[in-house]
Amino acid sequence: MSLQSYAIIESTLREGEQFIGANFSTQDKVEIARALDRFGVEYLELTSPCASPGSESDLRTIASLGLNVRVLTHIRCHKGDASVALDTGIDGLDVVIGTSSQLRQFSHGKSIEQIIDLAADVLTWIRQQAPDIELRFSTEDSFRSSFADLLRVYLAVDQLGVVNRLGVADTVGIASPDEVAKLVGTIRGLTQADIEFHGHNDSGCAIANAFAALQAGATHIDTSVLGIGERNGITPLGGLVARMMTHDRDTVLGKYQVDQLYEIDHNVAERVGIDVPFNNYVTGIAAFTHKAGIHAKAILNAPETYEALDPADFGLTRYISIAHKLTGWNAVKARAEQLNLDLSDAQIKTLTQHVKAMADERSLTLDDVDELLHQWAQAQQIPSSTMASNSKNNTGILQQTPEVLGIS
Repeated sequence: MSLQSYAIIESTLREGEQFIGANFSTQDKVEIARALDRFGVEYLELTSPCASPGSESDLRTIASLGLNVRVLTHIRCHKGDASVALDTGIDGLDVVIGTSSQLRQFSHGKSIEQIIDLAADVLTWIRQQAPDIELRFSTEDSFRSSFADLLRVYLAVDQLGVVNRLGVADTVGIASPDEVAKLVGTIRGLTQADIEFHGHNDSGCAIANAFAALQAGATHIDTSVLGIGERNGITPLGGLVARMMTHDRDTVLGKYQVDQLYEIDHNVAERVGIDVPFNNYVTGIAAFTHKAGIHAKAILNAPETYEALDPADFGLTRYISIAHKLTGWNAVKARAEQLNLDLSDAQIKTLTQHVKAMADERSLTLDDVDELLHQWAQAQQIPSSTMASNSKNNTGILQQTPEVLGIS
């Protein structure tokens, strides 16, 4: 069921602020929040108001915008943090505490028993103060925590009957999809609350782990635009969307305005001082670019042959690269037709071989190929004797004999 009814908790304004290049102004946050609201994410998660006076002010600003999206903030398992957060007008609180031996020893210094007692005290108090607020409790560094310890904590918290969601966090990005499925599936079978997954991408598994979490029964997935966040960041919004589109396109298109993804990715990239990676999911320059000749032929006949995603769904177009030695004559022919040039298949095939030979010698651009196509088309209107004479005087790509040009 979660593969159709999941929700995205978009954390660019919380996790994303931890990215090395992020320094969002209030106006940046407002514009990003509005863009993500238009996109259709269900939640926005913002930095704790206890982080700085500006963080508290920004949280109040975003919470007061009247967006459709629900506004959350992420706090420590601490009554003081909760008290400040509850006064900002947010829709939900995301409470977290570390459970791994590393965090228990070097961060807060509490035992599992103390964690359970603290969680019970803080979560019950929050619910008493705000009966209608959406409340999540998450362990931190879940996948370096003892499985038995995790279950003790989750069961104890679930039995309180005060939280809406239980969170699982792959804080240092070490989990595999199998491990995520095992933990989420076990929690799903033992508790009543919704389940949220937060996955870092240090070992490249964030998207796969998020999908495994949904398959195992998770209901909420944390993302950030371009995956920005601490170190290598978390599950990227575009990457999750791409994965879910390949699984159930209609559900995604019914939930989100995916044609806005390109603008969102490039907007955030500019604000944090980076380029959108060339191989970025959906919005990278190479995402819908085809080069190999055998691929191009199939793409021209039926795009789905080599595309799992339709660029039109995202308001984008595919691009078939032809200015290289791997080009195929079908792709060159398609370009000639785009330019309204009348060349026979035999001429296109000969011209394609010429392009390949040129590309072996130097880098070509589309303009080079377009110029060549125009010259070959024009050559059909010139007598052979004239072409032979001109070929002795011309330089550049027109310096060919009529035979090479495919003209008898």
